[in-house]
Amino acid sequence: MSMRRTFLIGFVVLLALLPQLPVPEFWITQANYIGLYTLVVIGLVLLTGVAGLTSFGQAAFVGLGAYTAAYLTLTHGVSPWLTVWIGLVFTGLAALVLGWITLRMSGHYLPLATIAWGLSLYYLLGNIDALGKYDGLLGVPALSFFGTELKTGRSFFYLLWALVVLASIAATNLLDSRAGRALRAVKGGTTMAEAMGVNTYRTKVTAFVLAALLASISGWLFAHFQRTVNPSPFGLKMGIEYLFMAVIGGVGHVWGALMGAAVVKILEDQLQVWLPKLLGGSGNYEIIVFGILLVLVLQYARDGIWAFIEARLPRVQRQVDWHDAPALPERPRPSHGAVVLDVLAVRKEFGGLVAVNDVSFQVRAGEILGLIGPNGAGKSTTFNLVTGVLPATRGLVTLLGERIDSLPSREIARRGVSRTFQHVKMIAGMTVLENVALGAHLRGSRGVASALLRLDRAEERQLLKEAEQQLRRIGMEGSMHELAGNLALGPQRLMEIARALCADPTLLLLDEPAAGLRLKEKQGLADVLRQLRGEGLSILLVEHDMDLVMGLVDRIVVMEFGTLLIEGTPEEVQASPAVRAAYLGTEH
Repeated sequence: MSMRRTFLIGFVVLLALLPQLPVPEFWITQANYIGLYTLVVIGLVLLTGVAGLTSFGQAAFVGLGAYTAAYLTLTHGVSPWLTVWIGLVFTGLAALVLGWITLRMSGHYLPLATIAWGLSLYYLLGNIDALGKYDGLLGVPALSFFGTELKTGRSFFYLLWALVVLASIAATNLLDSRAGRALRAVKGGTTMAEAMGVNTYRTKVTAFVLAALLASISGWLFAHFQRTVNPSPFGLKMGIEYLFMAVIGGVGHVWGALMGAAVVKILEDQLQVWLPKLLGGSGNYEIIVFGILLVLVLQYARDGIWAFIEARLPRVQRQVDWHDAPALPERPRPSHGAVVLDVLAVRKEFGGLVAVNDVSFQVRAGEILGLIGPNGAGKSTTFNLVTGVLPATRGLVTLLGERIDSLPSREIARRGVSRTFQHVKMIAGMTVLENVALGAHLRGSRGVASALLRLDRAEERQLLKEAEQQLRRIGMEGSMHELAGNLALGPQRLMEIARALCADPTLLLLDEPAAGLRLKEKQGLADVLRQLRGEGLSILLVEHDMDLVMGLVDRIVVMEFGTLLIEGTPEEVQASPAVRAAYLGTEH
């Protein structure tokens, strides 16, 4: 049994025993508040730590869940076990609308939008007569569970912490899945994720809604634990505090949510006792201490307390249980020599600058086409036009006769185009195997619900088996359990190629794949590319290593200043005075 599983079992046993022990009632109350906060912070881990979206408005979603429960039970006598679902639907719809509006924003605009949303709801709740304005709603009934009223903190404890443990396990399941890899991929920007076939906008909205739903459950529990609701706990101050808990505990770690909620709640209560005695006066001095603590954490433990602890625990290696998994279905290969990619008079203008000037070329099945030229010749821009990262100003790009130049990256990827990047794009905190499995995103179909409930394991084994096979193909199977961020540049580039191959592409685009590779690695790369060509794969290669290009490709397209200078065999290109002039600045 792994240490992590032992820790989880020990933690659950401790939770089960705590209310039975002769501990002060204050401890139980503290533990209940920590549990309520943990539910919200788990949502922030998914939203902020994993997906990279900062929200100050989670307290407002807690308020929606709490007020829905309180209003419906007090005014209409609705069962609390029904109000939780009504609250989830109401909160989910609100999160969908807000996500649709705000998640198209980037940079500082998204956090500002969540602040505005949090403030708006706070003042709205405080000004509605039916909700008791700022006095709130009193006398919310206690929850009843199989005939037992959960009136006391000790009786309420078990329901609350059962939900916290289930939410933690579900969030951990999500992160260890196809949907979880997509969620992690959007944090570093949309270009790489979209090239892997991830719908980044939908993924962000999903994270936003999941975080809101967890906050809503916390609000429902809060209403029946406090037995009263008013706007105070759902204002901007609490929204900031939730984010503070996530950062302190470890915003990228599910169990960091529990750590952050516990540290902040316990410190807050203790500081309110200690500081007035120490300083000889009353006041919110704990805010000053928290500010200093946050600065120290960001300076010396940026990934939070949990990451600091986890780094000192033995690292758990994923068990290889996919050897007997069935292989993923493969797309049919076009017949040898058929035109796979046809680029016709493609042009790209940035204002008055013409980056690509009416360039035309074809890539055929079972062929490696080299795209070369001096720095600034327009090679990477041409790549981005073919893969949908940039829209063409005019011209035509077809894949197997189907026009693709008007499609987004993920749709072009779905049709069989896979690529690497000039500057390696990866998820440093995931293993090599998980990074490569991201390339097979479009070859799976299981979504968030399946991942949360662990119903995706059969498909996941297929995806991981494919990832291991592609790593084995490029000679990296020995590194598959390493964190990708620990690799040197050369192996990172090879990992990118394995990830691209995981998509089972018809056309593979490699942007300077040999940069940073040692001689042996370059020779191994060339052997892999020759093997892929023999299997009927079409490859478009941008590379500055002329020895590799001349000994590998079938034809070469030379670009200069955005225009096509010459197209021909390696021998014809080497003999061309125009090519020598482009590279050396003179024909002599």
